[in-house]
Amino acid sequence: MKIVTVIMNIINRLWSFISFLYKYRTLYKISGLFLTRKFKRTENLHKYAVLVAARNEEAVIGKLIESIKQQDYPQNLIEIFVVADNCTDNTAEIVREYGAVCYERYDTEHRTKGFALQYLVECIRKDYSIEAFEGYFIFDADNLLKSDYISRMNEAFDSGEKIITSYRNTKNFDNNWISASYALHWLRTIRNEHRARSVFRLATRIQGTGFLFANELIKNGWNYTGLTEDRAFCADAVANGYQISYNNEAEFYDEQPTDLKIALRQRIRWAKGHLQAVAETGPTLFAHIFYTGTATDKSPKDVSRFKRLLNNVKFRFMSFDMLTVVIPRSFLSALKRWLIFLLRVIVIIGTGKVFGAEYAPDFLEKILQFFGINIGFLNDLSAVLWLFVFTIGWVLSSYFNAIITALYIFIVEHKRIMYMRWYKKLWYCITFPLFDIIGKISMFIALFTKVEWKPIPHNAAIGINELPKNKNSN
Repeated sequence: MKIVTVIMNIINRLWSFISFLYKYRTLYKISGLFLTRKFKRTENLHKYAVLVAARNEEAVIGKLIESIKQQDYPQNLIEIFVVADNCTDNTAEIVREYGAVCYERYDTEHRTKGFALQYLVECIRKDYSIEAFEGYFIFDADNLLKSDYISRMNEAFDSGEKIITSYRNTKNFDNNWISASYALHWLRTIRNEHRARSVFRLATRIQGTGFLFANELIKNGWNYTGLTEDRAFCADAVANGYQISYNNEAEFYDEQPTDLKIALRQRIRWAKGHLQAVAETGPTLFAHIFYTGTATDKSPKDVSRFKRLLNNVKFRFMSFDMLTVVIPRSFLSALKRWLIFLLRVIVIIGTGKVFGAEYAPDFLEKILQFFGINIGFLNDLSAVLWLFVFTIGWVLSSYFNAIITALYIFIVEHKRIMYMRWYKKLWYCITFPLFDIIGKISMFIALFTKVEWKPIPHNAAIGINELPKNKNSN
């Protein structure tokens, strides 16, 4: 049993080291409670293209375009491009009726959103040129934009930021616990990651939709065609020296899944894409912690030597920080805990001892005596039961922490979350931990299965002015 004990000690020490490397994120959480980056108002107006990949989105695509047409930003500086990707409905016709440019694509072998965007970018290059637009927005067909969205994002872009993400709200938050869990998940990322990284001028992550980037990012085309093109885009941008900012004042709405089967399918796709991202971008990010190459050449040529040194250090930390995003830590944590659990069971069977097991027989006997039950337990069996007590305690602790997180989000974001009764909020807090549990299960499934990209159905055909209001709204 000594070899098993040695393995357990190695795993525990290694995990302690990994956990230590993540400790700095506590600063993000604390900072995110109080701070977020502000951008100055500007009169400099830039020209933008809006990119949308749509597959059978006739129910919602018109509402998105309508919300873009209602922006308080000059319409002559906005061009909307939609790729109707393998559509069998009237998506293309509706897009053209609303006055947007539509390209139709038919390719059943290359079916991810990334391939659709790649095709769309090449069409723009051919018909307009990439340089015809200073920046590019990416949205999903189910999104809705607040009327000042592009104006607020323009302020961040005009400040010199090359990649900016925005505040992701949910238009069907209150449909059921599944949609509510998704909504809380996006808001958790805003509070725990986006706000602080933006304040510290680091690189946060984009999450599929609702972001803007400079044309130089796609001068060589859109090259991110995996299952999670957003994560690959982030990692590649950071590896090339770009920071990714966040604008808390630019708000858009997203539709979330409400069906458990659909949600599980999406989470498995995310998980597979995250694993692919580790293999594709992890080594480069890790290398840039120690060697920057030409990635820091984006620093202005006229800055001082000291500031160049600081920029170099910041880039190295950004590479490390993004690596912690790419690596699925929650999955590794679950894997580690179950592996340690199995190894401890082996030790118990072999020796009857495990951490705290020497106290297990007396402890259990006292409980049995208290209830007047006279059953003799072998040390091995009682030690296993004691181990289960510790494991259940860990599970309950993790569950409780997720409930507290959901409660925290409801409190700090109450002005922007749609109105709902208090008992519904309580229910969504209680069920939110299931979202993370599903994520861990999805990662295990993704490890051993082939995953194909499939669209998520969207049916919430409501406009920006039809969204449920918050009691704090004007």
